[in-house]
Amino acid sequence: MKLSRPVSWFLLAFGVWSWVIWITFVRNLWKDASGLAFDDAGDPTAYFWVHLALAVVSFILGTVIGVIGFRGLRALRRRP
Repeated sequence: MKLSRPVSWFLLAFGVWSWVIWITFVRNLWKDASGLAFDDAGDPTAYFWVHLALAVVSFILGTVIGVIGFRGLRALRRRP
């Protein structure tokens, strides 16, 4: 399957965007003082674990999608 240049750039940009957004979210989750992410004793709540799992899955999917876009751009450059 051959990807066009715009599609490859879109996939690469999506992968980068996913990392930027979710890293920011995890930082904010870790510093949460509202009581959602950590209880009064400082232990993580279910909210914390669910959102951390979402972030990890998004990191993995963002990486895979970004790599597909990067490989698509590399393949276009090698084509005569």
